[in-house]
Amino acid sequence: MGGGGLTGLFLCGDVMLGRGIDQILPHPLDPALPERWVRDARDYVTLAEALSGPVPRSVAPAYPWGEALDLIDAGRPDARVVNLETSVTRRAEPFPGKAVHYRMAPANLPALAAVRPDVVILANNHVLDYGRGGLDDTLDALDEAGLRTAGAGRDAAEARRPAAVPLPGGRRLLVHAIGLASSGVPRDWAATARRGGVHYAAGPDDEAATRLTARLREARRPGDLVVVSVHWGSNWGYAPARAEVSLGHALVDAGADIVHGHSSHHPRPLEVYRGRLVLHGCGDLVNDYEGITGQERYRDDLRLLHLVTVHDEDGSLAEVRLVPLRSRRLRLERAPEQDVRWLHDVLGRISRPYGMRIAAAPVGDDGEPALIARPV
Repeated sequence: MGGGGLTGLFLCGDVMLGRGIDQILPHPLDPALPERWVRDARDYVTLAEALSGPVPRSVAPAYPWGEALDLIDAGRPDARVVNLETSVTRRAEPFPGKAVHYRMAPANLPALAAVRPDVVILANNHVLDYGRGGLDDTLDALDEAGLRTAGAGRDAAEARRPAAVPLPGGRRLLVHAIGLASSGVPRDWAATARRGGVHYAAGPDDEAATRLTARLREARRPGDLVVVSVHWGSNWGYAPARAEVSLGHALVDAGADIVHGHSSHHPRPLEVYRGRLVLHGCGDLVNDYEGITGQERYRDDLRLLHLVTVHDEDGSLAEVRLVPLRSRRLRLERAPEQDVRWLHDVLGRISRPYGMRIAAAPVGDDGEPALIARPV
């Protein structure tokens, strides 16, 4: 994707490899769940099967990604950034007071490595689902797999430290990450000087968010491409909170070239501000929600790959190629044309007030439907 004065990134929303996904991988954990309504993780597989048909077991690590891997490769991104909403641990003692807990077996980590992430975001409301011991296990497992992380650590300094990825031409991609309380991150999860946790902000105007804008200015070197990954907002609804829109603008003003927002289970508006991209919510990408009812109007079975291209000279947005997928049998496949049209209409309606135009476009040479987002 890069070259010719352009850099390409693959960005996505939440990747949840626990519960039902963990159960179909080669090394599933004990399926017992501390949830009120679902007590066995295999029940999430059963829900998907009732909707879409049989789901195989002991699948290859790449299975949950399905057709997405080839489509990402076709985009030739220079770097890949994913948000992992799962604790990688065998610990069974859940963090108290939470309704939903995600964990995956460390032996199933190849299911994450399959997408070849350059940065794994951990500033979210599930990375400590099995306590600080589970976070330590997660950090150890990702480190052993050679995967960079951002947004959580064994102390505050590590949690706040950006991940640095080499880019062609001797440049760097710097990825900062922070989790806001509005996404469900418990206050107790905040990393401190003496204990591990996430890079946490109580709100968009919190001191932690203000300090982050200062660090953006301090850390950036000439030629850097800067991404700030933010877990913010509620699960459902298209309208981002006004204060969070303001935070996105403040991050750009401080030096962010891309604000990578996530938490919502479906896509939210794409915005262009001062020529920079603000993603208010990428939507989920990999999870075990197939067959869960109650929010069908948001079509959370539809997922998006975000292939972002920016200008090397100043980090301004060139375009975002949005590749629509859908979840079937706990695997991603290309979305049918009528679903692409639905996404086109919805994303166009909610993004235009934020300065972004959504148009239909082919993906690669195979003519499969895709969408292009460009500044109005």
